[in-house]
Amino acid sequence: MRTLNLGILAHVDAGKTSLTERLLLAGGVIDELGSVDDGSTQTDSLDLERRRGITIRSAVVSFAVGDTTVNLIDTPGHPDFIAEVERVLNVLDGAVLVVSAVEGVQAQTRVLMRTLRRVGIPALVFVNKIDRRGARPQGVLAELASRLALPVAAMGEVAGAGTPEAAFVPYDGAELLDVVTLHDDALLAAYVRGGEAVPPARLRAALAAQTRAALVHPVFFGSAITGAGVEDLVAGVRELLPAAGGDPGGPVSGAVFKVERGPAGEKIAYARLFSGTLRVRDRLRLPDGGEARVTGMDVLSVPAGSPPAALTSGARAPADRTSGARASVAAGQIARLRGLDAVRVGDPLGEPPRRAGECHFAPPTLETVVRPARPADRGALLLALTRLAEQDPLIGLRQDDARGEVSLTLYGEVQKEVIQTTLLEEDGLEVSFMESTTICVERPLGSGAAFELIAEDPNPFLATVGLRVEPGPPGGGVVFRLEVELGSLPYAFMRTIEETVHETLRQGLRGWQVIDCVVTLTHSGYWARQSHAGGGFDKSMSSTAGDFRALTPLIVMDALRLAGTVVCEPVHRFTLELPADTTREVLPVLARLGAAPRAQGPGLIEGEIPAARVHELGQRLPGLTRGEGVLDSAFERYHPVRGPAPARARLGHDPLDRKEYLLRVLRRV
Repeated sequence: MRTLNLGILAHVDAGKTSLTERLLLAGGVIDELGSVDDGSTQTDSLDLERRRGITIRSAVVSFAVGDTTVNLIDTPGHPDFIAEVERVLNVLDGAVLVVSAVEGVQAQTRVLMRTLRRVGIPALVFVNKIDRRGARPQGVLAELASRLALPVAAMGEVAGAGTPEAAFVPYDGAELLDVVTLHDDALLAAYVRGGEAVPPARLRAALAAQTRAALVHPVFFGSAITGAGVEDLVAGVRELLPAAGGDPGGPVSGAVFKVERGPAGEKIAYARLFSGTLRVRDRLRLPDGGEARVTGMDVLSVPAGSPPAALTSGARAPADRTSGARASVAAGQIARLRGLDAVRVGDPLGEPPRRAGECHFAPPTLETVVRPARPADRGALLLALTRLAEQDPLIGLRQDDARGEVSLTLYGEVQKEVIQTTLLEEDGLEVSFMESTTICVERPLGSGAAFELIAEDPNPFLATVGLRVEPGPPGGGVVFRLEVELGSLPYAFMRTIEETVHETLRQGLRGWQVIDCVVTLTHSGYWARQSHAGGGFDKSMSSTAGDFRALTPLIVMDALRLAGTVVCEPVHRFTLELPADTTREVLPVLARLGAAPRAQGPGLIEGEIPAARVHELGQRLPGLTRGEGVLDSAFERYHPVRGPAPARARLGHDPLDRKEYLLRVLRRV
């Protein structure tokens, strides 16, 4: 039986969760439709999701469509929870992008479609809400082609748009011929000859091949509420999207896309297998070099003709779930795995798969300090936030022991609300947040080098380390290179230096993470293991990993100080659609917010704006454009801060203050 891992993606309020409910009803998973407004949907299982009517966590549900098992993954639509979408993209075979027939293409629609095309994931488009007053299916189809620059193929037309009786009327082969022949030379030749009729089966096969190659995006119309067009969409999913591939007999290769805690607090990892077969009691190699044993699993498996199954947090137990001591998961399937206590979201399992760990969206650019209402709850707060960070790797934590504060990174203010409510309801912790600030980075300005030799002042450690820091290409991260012979140090010491370099560069000269640089090891040396006459190990005469771990931060910072750094802030690329007669009022506001328009036309402004000012622009836009302005922005790059460079409070031992650093480190040693 074929398996298809299908993602449902959409902008906020496009009707994505309602469509998921309709698909589950069609697949037999549920007996009646749930309601987002009533909080009774199958996939929005968190209490907070039900109350707010938004999807926060991804959920997986499985059902059979003919000879195909569809593992349907419902994802959040709000931009603040884009990390959930990012993780799901790594495990998809295909996707359905939901667009409202009333609101049309939104900013989030562009972000999602741009990412799907960059990754090469085949996608169908479902234009929802054709029964709503104001529905404009043909206008939305034109927007898909123009605003998203999509090669689309309308699979039918709408009768009675904007009325409760709205219906989807599928096309036969003739209407699809113009689109399909654009990417098929043989069909185009037959079409040009005119006398040769193209069989409908051949036309559908060509359309399926082009869809699976992401050359064409078939567009279906319908209503998740009335069910119009859903049956045709289900048929399109089965016929046009590719099934999961992979060799069940190959090496085990998978990816974790979700982590949650079970009733007893145990960690449960949701994983998709790309190759091989994994069984209970098998051992897996983890990214940190260690191993873990699978102690249990729940596998989505729906043989033809059997009842459907669900694998959703908080949902009713699936009727046909494979589990127990003999359970196994094969290439293409999704399972919940137990026993992997050290695993994190995004981790590969076994051999790293092709798409595992790819970052499709920009990192969060906001940071806030979270404080417990009761000082005695600081320890419990850190524990709860650490658990949340396990489930969302883009929630980065920074603990400032000196101030007793914990900072975390965010995408937006809605995410802050959700975290606050989650901490209160799940952990009984009442917290408050300080005002969000923008996360900057540092880049080296030039080249700087430093070294200290073993047994020579002022070096108190039994290690020789020399490093050169210099600028790297934008987006290159931190690259560690060797200018010494590979055998000049034991591998463990070499690895310690590299790890410590990366750790130290999380805080540059002004406290921000250092990016886009090349660090080269120029000097190395150590004292081999020495023993007393009686055979006892003499640490005072032998180098240890601790010596390299303690010395390296001093060398990194000395080299970085000589190179110098520039503080850079995140900059967003923006597109602003607005009534042409409001442009004169908007341009001065953009200038005051530090925006730099790059292109301008009737009703359109494109340019760049500091990420810190995007929220303010969004708030002021309705008043400036009579409520008609539409802002689309996305992270573009880091740019040097204008004016005084902001600093960030440092955490831990400060290698920029050598005297204080040595007092603390040597005392600890």
